Amino acid sequence: MTLPLNGWRVLVPRGGPWGDDVAARLWAQGAEPLIAPLIDFTGPEHPAAVADAMQRLEAAEFDWLVVTSATTVEAIGTPRPPETVRVASVGDATTRALEEAGFRVDFQPIVDASARALVDEWPADGARVLVPQSALADATLVDGLRARGCHVTIVTAYRTVPVTADVAVVEAVRAGEVRAILVTSGSVARQVAEQFGAIPPGTIVACIGPRTAEDAREVGLRVDVVARRRSVDAMIRSLIDGSGSPNSPDPINSPDSPNTEETP
Repeated sequence: MTLPLNGWRVLVPRGGPWGDDVAARLWAQGAEPLIAPLIDFTGPEHPAAVADAMQRLEAAEFDWLVVTSATTVEAIGTPRPPETVRVASVGDATTRALEEAGFRVDFQPIVDASARALVDEWPADGARVLVPQSALADATLVDGLRARGCHVTIVTAYRTVPVTADVAVVEAVRAGEVRAILVTSGSVARQVAEQFGAIPPGTIVACIGPRTAEDAREVGLRVDVVARRRSVDAMIRSLIDGSGSPNSPDPINSPDSPNTEETP
């Protein structure tokens, strides 16, 4: 049986457990994943601020803790807020990470794994909300919650740092030996543009969602396929449905595909 991505060499832009999971999904479709981390995560510039926020959380000074990525879960450690504090997660991947860390998740948006969906479906106008996030996080979530009357406290939980790709990877991309590049965030898009330069016309640039596609275009990348739902499965499906044709229509993601939220 010929698998849909048989013979495709696909660049996976992050390493660790996330990269291994994506690679496994690509292998299952016949692709040859090339794990080449372009970003990594490091601690915040002011770790004491995170520790203070977690102490305030444990003291029930907030009604809600809102978490937007699995990376954030790792960054905040394992505070133990009282039962009165509720926890919101942006999507399935973050929910799994929270539950594995011992948190009870009370709310997760249904429509999409995105900050916009979380704001649109938010159940607690006027609440006191703690949002630990990346130093590069945009204002969509915080501004949206404040517009709904919430008293939002922000703390920078981690920073995103660039990683230089191996020379062999750069040469393979520039030579057109990579069939597709997965772009999973604005930070990844920036590194793809800066490190690889003009992407060969035969290489498909696949973005995890419309917002990431916008970020990619802003840094000068050509965008060929866009997953409508922000999940790895939807992005891989966009490669399959596009059949390798640049600028093909956006695929409709299967409703049972697990979400993997964007990270900076």
